[in-house]
Amino acid sequence: MEFFTSAIETLKVLVIALGAGLGVWGVINLLEGYGNDNPGANAHVR
Repeated sequence: MEFFTSAIETLKVLVIALGAGLGVWGVINLLEGYGNDNPGANAHVR
C-alpha cells in the first residue's frame, strides 16, 4: 500500500508541475499578444 501512496504523491507533483508550466506558457502568450504596438516587430510585412 505504501507503493501506491508514493505513486499517487508523485503523480500529484507531476500534475501540479504540468499545470504550472501550462499557466506560465499561457501568461507568456498573453504578454506576447500585447506586443503588437511595436512597429519594428512587423517590419518584414511590406
